Amino acid sequence: MPKVLVLYYSSYGHIETMANAVAEGARSTGATVDIKRVPETVPEEIAKGAYFKLDQAAPVATIADLEHYDAIIVGTGTRFGRMSSQMTAFLDQAGGLWARGALNGKIGGAFTSSATQHGGNETTLFSIITNLLHFGMTIVGLDYGHAGQMGHEEVVGGAPYGATTVAGGKGERQPSEIELEGARYQGRRVAEVAAKVFG
Repeated sequence: MPKVLVLYYSSYGHIETMANAVAEGARSTGATVDIKRVPETVPEEIAKGAYFKLDQAAPVATIADLEHYDAIIVGTGTRFGRMSSQMTAFLDQAGGLWARGALNGKIGGAFTSSATQHGGNETTLFSIITNLLHFGMTIVGLDYGHAGQMGHEEVVGGAPYGATTVAGGKGERQPSEIELEGARYQGRRVAEVAAKVFG
C-alpha cells in the first residue's frame, strides 16, 4: 500500500482539523499515512500574542522527508489569495529535490481555508498545485463524487481543485461535517490513485 504524507501549516487549528480528516480518508484505503506540519516562522512571542495554536500534535517535517512518500497532500490557510509564507518558505527549500527529480510522478493534492466564502480559497489551491506541478507531481483534486460541495443551503467549502473550509473573520467557525467529508473524500481519492500508480 502507498505511503501518504499530509503536510500542513495551521495558525489557528482549522487546517490542522482538515489535515486529520484528509489523513482519515487516506487511511481508510489501507494506506500508511503520516501527518506532519511545517515549521512556524513567526517569533513565539508574536505568535502567542496573536493566539496562534502552538500545541499541535503533528511533528515538524523536513525537506528530506518528502521523497519517502508516494503521495503528498498539502494544506495551508490562505493569505491574500495565496499560500501562507510558512508553507512557501518550506517548499522554497526543496530545490534540491526538484533538481534531482525526486518527486517526479508522485501524487499530490491541496486543501485550504479562508476567512470568507470568497476569500481566495481557489487561488490558494492553485498556488499550492503550481508548486506540486513544478515538482513533477500528478494532481488529484476534489471531484464531484463529493456532492456536498455543490450545496447552497448553508455556507460550505469545497472546490474541484481541493477540499476547503470557511473559518470566519475571527476564526470562529470550525470545519463543518460537509467540509470534513470533502477532506476525507479527497484523502481517500489521493490514496486510491497512489495505490494504482505504485501498486
